[in-house]
Amino acid sequence: MTFLDGVEGLVLKIRVLLEGAVKRNLAEGILLSGGLDTSILASIASKFKSLKAFTVAFTGGEALDLEYAKLIAKKFGFTHQVYRFGEEELYRVLPTVVKVTGSFDPMEIRNSVAIYIGLKVAKDSSVATVMTGDGADELFAGYSFLFGLNREDLDLELRKLWSVMEFSSVKLARALGIKAKLPYLDPEFKSFAMSIDPKYKVRFENGKIYGKWILRKAFEDSLPRSIVWRDKVPIEYGCGTTVLPELFDRKISDEEFSEKRRRYLESDGVNVRDKEQLFYYEIYRTVIGVPHPTDMRGKVCPYCHSSVPENATYCRTCGAYPI
Repeated sequence: MTFLDGVEGLVLKIRVLLEGAVKRNLAEGILLSGGLDTSILASIASKFKSLKAFTVAFTGGEALDLEYAKLIAKKFGFTHQVYRFGEEELYRVLPTVVKVTGSFDPMEIRNSVAIYIGLKVAKDSSVATVMTGDGADELFAGYSFLFGLNREDLDLELRKLWSVMEFSSVKLARALGIKAKLPYLDPEFKSFAMSIDPKYKVRFENGKIYGKWILRKAFEDSLPRSIVWRDKVPIEYGCGTTVLPELFDRKISDEEFSEKRRRYLESDGVNVRDKEQLFYYEIYRTVIGVPHPTDMRGKVCPYCHSSVPENATYCRTCGAYPI
């Protein structure tokens, strides 16, 4: 069998299985970023019903998702609500987001704040079930740190990712009393995606390397080229919360940061990296408490003393990497 024959067979099976996964996980709404993953779900779901689409943007930053999300919502005829939130709302939801995620990792919080607010807007619009694009990056090698690996190492790294992947959207939706639906993690589709040779996941297209290559090929006739071959944009960039480090840098003085960093290292054994993390850690300390190992015999993060899985290279609690 030639490479092209393999591509053709995979494309057909991905389309069929993902359509089945979307049908089984069909929701009333979708968190629409306008990225590849949610756009694919939107294109499939539009065959069965008209969804309510929700996109959030932080008023203090440049939200890269907006134009793409609007394009997809218009293409598939969805009702589309763009919700902009500012600093005041950010501060209001942070305690809930920190408590539900159990994290003071800046990257996790920046992403989860946007997800939580999007889910809350959906709930306020009387939507009880919401689809998200979670899982596609893990299953199809969407992260840029995977692109330079050889086939064997890529396979190994993907398997590590699969063993530890979890998504805050599930917990955040539950906290709001609604349900997040994750079609990419539907058991049948997930199992098939895991079985695909990594050589089909990371490849060059028009002189540029892409993750999720086979997923892009499967839907390149269903979506605008600007979406299909759009680079992966983390949620924080898409919604504009990537400016939060600058916000906290202005909010907390160098003197306050130095004093508190020293104090928390001495009293709690927590090594705070920057001002943004300090802000989240003080919330964490209030709503959860000082982190400590839950399994004294297992692996412990050297930066915050939380328990981590034995094979983990990243701490979900504080975001330390590598550990």
